[in-house]
Amino acid sequence: MQDFNVWLFDGFETLDAFGPVEMAGALDEEYLPKCYSFFGGIVKSAQHMRVDTLPHTAMDTAGILLIPGGLGTRPLLRDSAYISALSQIAKKAPYVLTVCTGSALLAATGLMDGKRATSNKLVFDWVSTLGGGVTWVRRARWVKDGKFYTSSGVSAGMDMTLGFLYDRHGKEAAEAVARYTEYIWNSDSGNDPFADHI
Repeated sequence: MQDFNVWLFDGFETLDAFGPVEMAGALDEEYLPKCYSFFGGIVKSAQHMRVDTLPHTAMDTAGILLIPGGLGTRPLLRDSAYISALSQIAKKAPYVLTVCTGSALLAATGLMDGKRATSNKLVFDWVSTLGGGVTWVRRARWVKDGKFYTSSGVSAGMDMTLGFLYDRHGKEAAEAVARYTEYIWNSDSGNDPFADHI
């Protein structure tokens, strides 16, 4: 079993984090979700959900890393200690998944330089100014580049996570999770209907 580490912060978008947790956690013999934050303790989502987290220093960096987005990402981009810690964790993680503006945090680490990524279309113009070495893909539900998976806004994280499960465990496993959750999976990473509305 592998840890599925969720990196939280005040103001994270609830579905960004727990949509992917629902999908990966459905393979409960494969993944064990755990929630972390920089200092540990209670973190509040943008929807005022309170989550008790472990400090990032307790994280097993051999686990998969999930970085959600949300309004709380903005001030963190200016916190050099925070970005440095995230960089060290993301560098060691075998896979890094981001949802929405979680890709902005990942871009700030420099680890995405020379790689392709996407983000929430409502703030795409802002996010695409970050990480000068990143090739930002406007029309994408999610983008995979090496060990990095980045997705568009909010619900796209579930599509991306199912795509990740497909890559690691095969089509049958991913479709079984979609059926179990009664979720209509957009399995085409390039099928981004929201790109036309910005």
